[in-house]
Amino acid sequence: MASEAERTFQRFAVFGDSAGSGTEMNNKNFSKLCKDCGIMDGKMVTSTDVDIVFSKVKAKNARTITFAQFQEAMKELGPKRFKGKSPDEALEDIYKLMESKDPATTGVTKATTVGGVDRLTDTSKYTGSHKERFDESGKGKGRAGREEVTDNSGYVSGYKGAGTYDKGK
Repeated sequence: MASEAERTFQRFAVFGDSAGSGTEMNNKNFSKLCKDCGIMDGKMVTSTDVDIVFSKVKAKNARTITFAQFQEAMKELGPKRFKGKSPDEALEDIYKLMESKDPATTGVTKATTVGGVDRLTDTSKYTGSHKERFDESGKGKGRAGREEVTDNSGYVSGYKGAGTYDKGK
């Protein structure tokens, strides 16, 4: 059961932290885990309880907890969430709540495609100088599409024999 809890811990530990290794979890992700897994119910276990337990199990000047400290935190929260059960049964029930849970991404902003957005981003309808900034497929040309690129090779413009000076000998 602990291995499934450890996998859930790692999934939530790396959530929102692209450089995270999954070995340590911050308070934000710990609160998210408790909320998404149903450990924090708003009545028996509140967000304040979760924050207090997190502060209690972490090292004095640390901002993150390891999996061992996470297990201590779950031992603290178990009896609060499941009153009337033994600490071992409560811990077992906490781990059951955590089984195969992933961080939820509710309320995430999605790209809009209403109204004029499609019309304004369709490069085939561009005219004038803007049309030259894109190739036939609609992909931008980058700097070549924005600026008049000049030849700085040192030859006079219009000279057709560029690069032939040394070849004549």
